[in-house]
Amino acid sequence: MPRVFATDVPPVLNGLTPVAVMDGECAVCSFGARMIHRLDRSGAIRILPVQTDRGRAVLAHYGLTPDDPETWLFIADGRAWRDFDAMIEVGRRTGGLGRLTLVFAVLPGGLRDWLYRRLARNRYALFGRADLCGLPDPGLRARLLS
Repeated sequence: MPRVFATDVPPVLNGLTPVAVMDGECAVCSFGARMIHRLDRSGAIRILPVQTDRGRAVLAHYGLTPDDPETWLFIADGRAWRDFDAMIEVGRRTGGLGRLTLVFAVLPGGLRDWLYRRLARNRYALFGRADLCGLPDPGLRARLLS
């Protein structure tokens, strides 16, 4: 199961959870945002690019580096998950095909963290860049927080 990273919510979110905080310039994160939009039928999960003032404040709140974001966060119910644990929690909540992320839960936490760090540090070289805020889908754009 996903490990909780923190048990508080940054004041800058003002009750806007659940929210996925991700790199708005990463192609993999853009894909993740599209999948959240497709799988979260309730429309409850909001998406916050780390390149926004609010996104930077959320990372800073958790002691993470906003200038080189290697962390993917999911914040809900007064708790925060990071990296693959965040993706697992999103998959658990969205259900359906989102549950495929549960495959990462079978990996030991240390291995999951190591694998995530390797992918995150090389994400632009491996997958390229994308502009999350420039996605054309109006429904997805409505989920974006600034």
